[in-house]
Amino acid sequence: MTTNLRPPKLDVKHAGQSSQQLAGQDTLSNYERLMEETQGVGGQNVVNWTLRGALQPDAKGLPQAWLFLSVDTVLPLTCQRCLGPVDVPVQIERAFRFVETEAQAEQEDDESPEDVLVLSRDFDLAALIEDEVLMDLPVVPRHDSCPMPVKLAVADADFEEASPKLSPFAVLAGLKGPGKH
Repeated sequence: MTTNLRPPKLDVKHAGQSSQQLAGQDTLSNYERLMEETQGVGGQNVVNWTLRGALQPDAKGLPQAWLFLSVDTVLPLTCQRCLGPVDVPVQIERAFRFVETEAQAEQEDDESPEDVLVLSRDFDLAALIEDEVLMDLPVVPRHDSCPMPVKLAVADADFEEASPKLSPFAVLAGLKGPGKH
């Protein structure tokens, strides 16, 4: 197994044929879009990743390149309940099958339990890791139980209540004048 810090670009077909195994530890600061999600916090957090290439037969019995990816990290996000910081653990296990063309990938991706991507001699593993972590983030990050009380009501002490509105029918009745029907 080869150990890297930064995920390399790789030849997917060769990685599958040679059953290549890679592992590494990167820092969150190397992933621009993840740093945007964390609002610049946690750049020193570690992103652990492993990758295994393999050849497996397709439906016709022909060998296809596969990559098996594992990612483990923690992202410091903002709890949407209490608005305090919350560390969100991310653990990903994904399988990717590779095909020759973009058209083939589009056609097969919807019907396949695994993700179907296009073969490349210069595949950007770092971009794949970042994409997968972004897709795995919760829509609404929050604590299981917030460490501080959550303020459920919003009121300003200096707020003056609006005077009650008159009914539109009462206004119309006033326009008619007294004694007119």
